[in-house]
Amino acid sequence: MNLKKYWATVLCLFLISIGMSIAMSSAQAADKLQVYTVNYPLQYFAERIGGDFVDVQFPAPGDIDPAFWMPDTKTIGAYQQADLILLNGAGYAKWATKVSLPRRKLVNTSSSFMDDYIRVDDKVTHQHGPGGDHSHAGTAFTTWLDFTQAAMQAEQVALAMKKARPGHARVFEENYRQLERDLMQLDTSLREIISVHPEIHVLASHPVYQYLARRYQLKLQSLMWEPDVSPDAAQWRELELVNAKHSGKWMLWEARPIAETQTGLASMGIRSIVFEPCMNRPAEGDFLAVMKANIENLGSAWQ
Repeated sequence: MNLKKYWATVLCLFLISIGMSIAMSSAQAADKLQVYTVNYPLQYFAERIGGDFVDVQFPAPGDIDPAFWMPDTKTIGAYQQADLILLNGAGYAKWATKVSLPRRKLVNTSSSFMDDYIRVDDKVTHQHGPGGDHSHAGTAFTTWLDFTQAAMQAEQVALAMKKARPGHARVFEENYRQLERDLMQLDTSLREIISVHPEIHVLASHPVYQYLARRYQLKLQSLMWEPDVSPDAAQWRELELVNAKHSGKWMLWEARPIAETQTGLASMGIRSIVFEPCMNRPAEGDFLAVMKANIENLGSAWQ
C-alpha cells in the first residue's frame, strides 16, 4: 500500500469513528427520559436518581412560589410531551388538576403517605411575589420538610424511572439509595439537635413548616408575615397576643427578613432563623446544601 492510500484509509476510518460517536451520542440523547417536575425538590431528586439518563425540567420562573404558579399554554404543552410528570401531591400546584395531563405519565410522589397529610384551616388570603392572592387553606404541602417523607417521595421517583427505563434500573436504584442516605442523615441531625431542648417554643413567619414541626416535635405557632414587607401595627399586636401564650424566642423565616422587622422582633426578645423550604431553585448550592444550612441555622437556637 502506497503512502497516499495508507493515509486515505486512516482518514476514512477516523471519519467513520467520528460519525459513529456522533450517532451514538445522538441516540443516547434521544433515549434520555424526559422528566418535568412541579417544584425544585423534585427536580433535585430526579436529577440525583436519573443522572445522565434523564433530562429534568422545572420551568417555573425563579421569582415565584411554584405552589401557586400557573404555567402558560406553551409550558403546559411541554409538560404533556414529557415521559414523566412528577407531582408533589398534598394539594401542591393546583394548576395540574385544571389542565389535561396524560394520566399514565403522572407520578404523585407523596402517594405512599397520603393518609398522613396535614389539614390546614387558615382562610387568610395574602400575596407574595407576582403569583397573585392566595390562601394556605386546604392541605399542608411542604411535605419534603419531613426528611423521611422526602425519602419516600424520592423512592416514588426511582420506581417511576425504573418502570419507564428498566434497562437503567440498577443505576437508578443505586443513585436513589445514596440520596436516601443523605436525606436520612439530615433527619438524624435535626432530631438530635432538637432533642437537646425539646421545650423550646418557636414562631413561624409563614404556615409552611407543618411537617417539619410534626416530625421533629417543634412547639410551633405560625403567623402570616413576609420577609420583604414590614409588618403593620395589627400584625405586631397579633404577635404580642400569640406570644403571650406561646413564649417563642425564635421565628423561622423562608428568607432573611428586612432589618426593620429583625430590629422590632429583637426588641421583644425574638431572634430570626432562616429555614428555607427550597420550593424554587436556591440562589446558591442545591437542595442538600440548603437543608444542611437550615439545620445549622436551627442548631444555633438549641446550643
